[in-house]
Amino acid sequence: MTDVSIEFHPLTFVPEGDDVVVGRAETGSFAVLPKDGADLLRCLSSGMTATEAAEWYEQSFGEPVDIDDFLESMEELGFIQPPGTADAPPAQAPPPRLQRLGKALFSVPAWCAYAALVAGAVIELIAHPSLRPTSSQVYFTGSLVTVQIILMAGQMPLAFLHEGYHVLAGQRIGLRSRLGISNRYTYVVFETINNGLFSVPKNKRYLPILAGMLIDLEVVCALDLTAAALRHGDGAIPLAGRLCLALSYTVLARLGWQFLLHLRTDLYYVLSTALNCYDLHEASRSIFFNRLRRLSGRRGRMVDETQWTDRDRKIGAWYGWLIVFGFLATISLTAFVTGPVGFGYVERLVRGVMAGVGTWRFWDSLISLSLLALQFALPAYLARRKRRRSAGRRPRLLTA
Repeated sequence: MTDVSIEFHPLTFVPEGDDVVVGRAETGSFAVLPKDGADLLRCLSSGMTATEAAEWYEQSFGEPVDIDDFLESMEELGFIQPPGTADAPPAQAPPPRLQRLGKALFSVPAWCAYAALVAGAVIELIAHPSLRPTSSQVYFTGSLVTVQIILMAGQMPLAFLHEGYHVLAGQRIGLRSRLGISNRYTYVVFETINNGLFSVPKNKRYLPILAGMLIDLEVVCALDLTAAALRHGDGAIPLAGRLCLALSYTVLARLGWQFLLHLRTDLYYVLSTALNCYDLHEASRSIFFNRLRRLSGRRGRMVDETQWTDRDRKIGAWYGWLIVFGFLATISLTAFVTGPVGFGYVERLVRGVMAGVGTWRFWDSLISLSLLALQFALPAYLARRKRRRSAGRRPRLLTA
């Protein structure tokens, strides 16, 4: 214990129910503290010495606190500045670069434009059934290689746009969001690194979480309206229109995957936020498998459930069963959305191979199969790298 004040980095304190989420927005290091622990930290960060803060805590709450252990936890979280680095106050950081753009994209006129786009697309889909999504729309041309390359090239900027909207929605409220690259099973994806999300109140987190789905919906509507505008008088859809419908179907499929909560999709984070949970997936998963270990008698492999908040454990006790239903939903989505696309691919691939070596369809199928193998190899590498680096950024549960 020391009688000199301890210098802390700038911290955010966000009350949530009986707890307070405390952290450094710039590093993404957050902890869930009970209110008395957050009050103790406020005293320390305001200039109280460790001795003074410990005496204040005992007088206020009627029990002693292990101040040395508390400070050790704060240091592990990176909340305490190293000695000799806090002589000069840190310069005020400028606002995020794209904050003005973010505010414009989520302004009242922008929301009116989004609503008009959706209404126009719904009217066209009702009036013209040929525009409605079907798996056959993916194959907008006879060449499998052309379909793969163009759809892959088209999906990359659309995926970037999805994550870009997450970033812009975060920067709109001052969060320093940025983009990274990762994978979801066998798919290469962009992902938003939004370390400061826990530094703002709960009601301000929903738009940054849902912004990607918003722009996906708008992209689908814009592509469908473009295909409708390109239709010939006899109802035939030209190549450019068919390409729009193919891209629209793939974006719709991506929207469908957002409902698979066990994959920790955008909608999972919406639900987790609404339930005041911080790591619901891992808590519920551990509780679920701990139950199975008790039933099978493998208690030696039980996971310590106290590492999560009371709220995570309470919700996780029943949420864990949704993992089973989540896998069933995955099977259903595969059967009715991605499965038909896969069967269509295999059918066209076999026809191309059976056409013979001397035909362009044979070589088109062979090159297509090679590209498909590459699509699986790169995400497998990213998944391996991700496992190595998965230290996790969930808020830690601490006690005073």
